[in-house]
Amino acid sequence: MTRVEKGEQIAELKEKFSNSSFFYLTDSSTLSVEKINELRGMLYEKNIEMRVVKNTLAQKALEAADVENGYAPLFEALKGPTAILFTETANAPAKVITAFRKAGDRPILKGAYIDSSIYLGDDQLAALAALKSKEELVGEIISLLQSPAKNVISALKSGGSTISGLLKTLEERGE
Repeated sequence: MTRVEKGEQIAELKEKFSNSSFFYLTDSSTLSVEKINELRGMLYEKNIEMRVVKNTLAQKALEAADVENGYAPLFEALKGPTAILFTETANAPAKVITAFRKAGDRPILKGAYIDSSIYLGDDQLAALAALKSKEELVGEIISLLQSPAKNVISALKSGGSTISGLLKTLEERGE
C-alpha cells in the first residue's frame, strides 16, 4: 500500500469515525471464511458495516478525529487483528455478536464507542446488548405518557358502568 493510498484510507476512516456516534472494535481472526461471511450477513441485515483495517491506520484516523470525542482510551484495543463495526443503533452489534457467539467464541469485543462513552473488553458485551436503542426509549416514553390518560379513561368508564348498574338495580327494586 502506497503512502497516498494510506492517506486516503486514513481520511476515509477519519470521516467515518467523525460521522459515527457508535462503533465497535472486534477480533474475529480465527473464524473461517464461511463463518465470516455468515457474520457479515447477520451484520448486513441489521444495517451494520464491518471493515477490517490495519491498526496503525485506524489509530491515525482516530487521532485525527479525536478533537472532541476522546477516542484515546480505544488505542489500547487496537492490538492484534481488528474489525470495526459501524452502526446507527448503539446496541445492534452487541446483539448480533451475542447471537453469533452461541455457536462459538468469536468475535471478541475489544472496545466500543457509544456516544462519548467508551467500553473496553469482552466483559462489556452484556452491558452493551442491554442498552436501549433510541426507538425503544421513545416507545417507552410514549407508553408512559399514555398510561395516566388510559388509567383515567378506564376509571371513568368503569365508574360510569358501576353507577349505571347501581341505578338499574335500584330501579328494579323500586318496581
